[in-house]
Amino acid sequence: MRSIWKGAISFGLVTIPVKLYSATEQKDVAFHQVHREDGGRVKYKRVCSIDGEEVPYSDIAKGYELATGEMVVLTDEDFADLPLTSSRRIDVLQFTPAEQIDPIYFAKSYYLEPDGQGAKPYVLLRDALERSGQVAVVKIALRQRESLAALRVRDGVFVLETMLWPDEIREADFGFLEEDVDVRPQELKMAESLIETMVADFDPTEYKDAYREALQEVIEAKVAGKEVVAPEVPAEAGPAVDLMAALRASVEAAKRERQGAAESKSPGGAAKAKTAASGTAAKKAASNGADEEEKAPKKRKTRRSA
Repeated sequence: MRSIWKGAISFGLVTIPVKLYSATEQKDVAFHQVHREDGGRVKYKRVCSIDGEEVPYSDIAKGYELATGEMVVLTDEDFADLPLTSSRRIDVLQFTPAEQIDPIYFAKSYYLEPDGQGAKPYVLLRDALERSGQVAVVKIALRQRESLAALRVRDGVFVLETMLWPDEIREADFGFLEEDVDVRPQELKMAESLIETMVADFDPTEYKDAYREALQEVIEAKVAGKEVVAPEVPAEAGPAVDLMAALRASVEAAKRERQGAAESKSPGGAAKAKTAASGTAAKKAASNGADEEEKAPKKRKTRRSA
């Protein structure tokens, strides 16, 4: 793991230098958007909607759109002037029982490691927090945004759970909550009985991502079947020693490419190409035996699809 933030826990008059690490990672199968025909990566350009010009990343700013459609442009200097008093501190605000914090508030988990000479005060606060049965409610600024967070202990390490602000939690405003739904005592008792029969200790290792495993098997089958598209990487040409010769060769190559494309599009050219391909396959089949004669068309089809 690589630390993504360095600062200190501010606990009364005690300062504990720490480093922050992402505690979780997504194990999803990553894909690229590619051209179906040749497997080439699809690239996108950042284009201005007004002048149609491509905009370099260095010229991109953040804009806030008003109700009138006008845009307020904010620069890095505007964000630098914002009052983030906890920019390099994890300020402990209070301690509270963990069960009082609804898990819906939790956003992302981070590990905290003591930095430098911070090991002793780190262990001191960790042990005291564990013995108290409380969690610390703190404030921290990450990526130019201040967040509320909960500090708890897991396997001897501080875990920082960033939290959403109260106005970021949506209200569950559903119509059935206002309805008078009648549940009979017998039905309730049966449901409770079903729950009791399914009670077990939670072991996350008993579960797996079946979709990701199946998708990985599909990819491996594709690889084994040689249905892999390898985009052709054009060789980088070095500087031309004879400019005129290089231009002449380029013109001749373009002519040959254009002529070949025209012949393949014409009915006679297509038939001629098909006859030549069949003749080649027949010669190969004759030399390799009757079994190879049946495989030749399949191989030729796979290469053409690639």
